[in-house]
Amino acid sequence: MGVLTGKTALVTGASRGIGRGIAERLGRDGARVAVHYGTNGAAAEETVAAIEAAGGEAFAIGQELGVPGDAAALWAAFDARADGLDILVNNAGIGASSPFTGIGEEEFERIFAVNTKAPFFLARLGAERLRDGGRIVNVSTGLSRTALMPDLIAYSMSKAALDVFSRDLSKLLGPRGITVNSVAPGIVATDNTAWLEGDEQARARAAGYSALGGIGGTADIADVVAFLVSDDARWVTGAWIDATGGSLT
Repeated sequence: MGVLTGKTALVTGASRGIGRGIAERLGRDGARVAVHYGTNGAAAEETVAAIEAAGGEAFAIGQELGVPGDAAALWAAFDARADGLDILVNNAGIGASSPFTGIGEEEFERIFAVNTKAPFFLARLGAERLRDGGRIVNVSTGLSRTALMPDLIAYSMSKAALDVFSRDLSKLLGPRGITVNSVAPGIVATDNTAWLEGDEQARARAAGYSALGGIGGTADIADVVAFLVSDDARWVTGAWIDATGGSLT
């Protein structure tokens, strides 16, 4: 019997990368996992299949984030498949494709709509579904605490706002025994960083940021999230957890 048996979790952006790693880990720990995806339904079903193959239970729900009414629509899809929530992991996010000198208003607003606004309203509307003693984890970034990549300023700003949201929401939901925390990954091997595989110099430079001398894996982040949603982390809330492998030291 897993430590999350009987719990229901929603992980946004769980069709690939860090989100998939988190969804699979929570499934192995016994949670019934709602695997959210924005556009890639096939990839989400692969995540569901992987969870089920490991003995877990999961279902996929699709909803584009960053558009009007996204949170309400996502929760309507969730309600059709589940009765109440114990764990919300706001993982879905997008990066900046343009540097500071080239980014336009449309891209800037899109970054904040997906990375900041969507988690805000998912949590606000989700709070009525979240059972007392529940957990919210917001996936942030180490770049909200360092200017290591200053050209990604819009992305870093969107995640820094998410960190403030985690801090303040922990005070609002604390009386119900609900914890709210941010987890900040560094460079993690996903399809978003696949370009590193073909550039040994870039890969060595990326690994050099970490005090541990390597690039993180999705399991490295998923394991931190698994701790935060477990009863072992019941006295941890309003925290910003550095999961960069020591890239900020």
